[in-house]
Amino acid sequence: MLPSFDPNDNEGGLKLLEDLTQNARQIQEQVIEKILTQNANTEYLKSFINGCHSPDVHLFKNTVPVVNYEDIKPYIERIANGEPSNIISAQPITELLTSSGTSGGHPKMMPSTAEDLDRKTFFYNLLVPVMNKYVDGLEQGKGMYLLFIKPEISTPSGLMARPVLTSYYKSKNFRNRPFNRYNVYTSPDETILCADSRQSMYCQLLCGLVQRDDVLRVGAVFASAFLRAIKFLEDHWKEMSDNIRHGYVSDWITDPNCRASVSLLLTKPNAALADLIDAMCGEKLWEGIIKKIWPKTKYIEVIVTGSMAQYIPTLEFYSGGLPLVSTMYASSECYFGINFNPLSKPSDVSYTLLPNMAFFEFLPVEKNNGELSHCNGGSVPPADEFETVDLVDVKLGHYYELVVTTFTGLYRYRVGDILMVTGFHNSAPQFRFVHRRNVVLSIDTDKTNEDDLLNAITKAKLLLEPLGVLLTEYTSYADTGSIPGHYVLFWELKNRGGCESLGELESSLMEECCSSVEQSLDSVYRRCRSKDKSIGPLEIRVVKHGAFDALMDFCVSQGSSVNQYKTPRCIKSEEAIRILDSRAVGRFFSRKTPFWEPFRAQYSQ
Repeated sequence: MLPSFDPNDNEGGLKLLEDLTQNARQIQEQVIEKILTQNANTEYLKSFINGCHSPDVHLFKNTVPVVNYEDIKPYIERIANGEPSNIISAQPITELLTSSGTSGGHPKMMPSTAEDLDRKTFFYNLLVPVMNKYVDGLEQGKGMYLLFIKPEISTPSGLMARPVLTSYYKSKNFRNRPFNRYNVYTSPDETILCADSRQSMYCQLLCGLVQRDDVLRVGAVFASAFLRAIKFLEDHWKEMSDNIRHGYVSDWITDPNCRASVSLLLTKPNAALADLIDAMCGEKLWEGIIKKIWPKTKYIEVIVTGSMAQYIPTLEFYSGGLPLVSTMYASSECYFGINFNPLSKPSDVSYTLLPNMAFFEFLPVEKNNGELSHCNGGSVPPADEFETVDLVDVKLGHYYELVVTTFTGLYRYRVGDILMVTGFHNSAPQFRFVHRRNVVLSIDTDKTNEDDLLNAITKAKLLLEPLGVLLTEYTSYADTGSIPGHYVLFWELKNRGGCESLGELESSLMEECCSSVEQSLDSVYRRCRSKDKSIGPLEIRVVKHGAFDALMDFCVSQGSSVNQYKTPRCIKSEEAIRILDSRAVGRFFSRKTPFWEPFRAQYSQ
């Protein structure tokens, strides 16, 4: 399942991708055959396949149900509590990967094996030839990638539960990786593996500044993490400049491995570089700052699809026109696909699923009146009523929910991602990530998903742009403390001119933003507001600079991973709401009732 190739061999890597995508059907058949043969005697499969020692894909799909996390949670918890791995996997489960999704307020846990680390390494190595096909000379410099770990949690069985990226960065696959001239980092491994995220961030940025002339690309996993780093640089550039000027590391950097590795780069004072950093970072306007500090940078590598798309304007403000590159589609459950056209516009990004990573199935989803729902039985049909489509049989332009069967013990598992087929590379389909399945806001019969909320806010924030005001972060919650309840949006705004003060925001303009959001939401929401009166006027609460940093700190303290953290587009925790409410500097309500008419009236003469 894992062909060997030299990651320094671009032609070999591209040829391998061609072979994988040309033979997608055959490879998928081999994948499911191997998974079933290997795991036929697991407790989970035996409970459905009734002791068949050679189950085929037809028996598998006819007897094993499509499941959610709640269905498999008891099996994973049994392993976490010390029962043997063969409950779900013939291979030993070596760790549990915590997901950014939650169940009962706690991170979901996904099984992983030693072999799965090799599969991830194979996947990462294939990203290199794809980038080299579009960007020349990457072997002549370094990447400033801001990568972080989170301390793991020990389960009663002794297995560690950790985020997927923490797992990989702490593995021998990463720490003992062979030299790859196309993938050299400015950050020493010791800074990436530093458990103190603040020290890690400081040291990684400091190393990036010291090596600014070698940096050819910059990035982080998610756009939000990269922008958090830029804000951190805004707060600490003067101290970093002093470190460079005098050739020492600040005393508060106490992690010994981190300190020692950075000290090797600060062997002598460099007043010229410090003066240059002072001149660039000391400017009031930080527009284009990334290109100024790292002038040889060719692109910014961050995920800007899905909910991360709302960061695109802010990234563009800082980037100086650099391309925004989303290279891969992956999750804690499995690594899925690669962007074969990495320099495409963020709105055009599609991922080609690699057929040897897992067995892929797809639940058809229809778009009716702007709303996505499953074709066979409403939004959430019973598990035994699901009819799935195989990887190579999906249709162009259609929407699907992704279902995976992995080598690590997940069988017909609903990942929760809604995808749209945008094309094919040979026989392998390419998908645009649309959104997560789960709804983010609901007061009555309305169900607003993440994509709809993003689109509505994207339109509304255009009203602020003539004033030079950027929306840099947002989240929401359904306030049911009053009758009727209403949507509350928290907005953090930034003045394009660089100053943090926004002055007195005109109430009428912010009220117009509220009305714009409402008018852009779906027909059900507008009916509830206009006819049923079951939803009150939408509210925007403007919060001061740094409020969303405080929200992230709180989420991390509750178990979220710094490296995988994404601002939640809906918050339910009373403490999270209190954190943002305590930093609110203005409250504004919609003063207009959004227009609504019955669907049939739109076609009446």
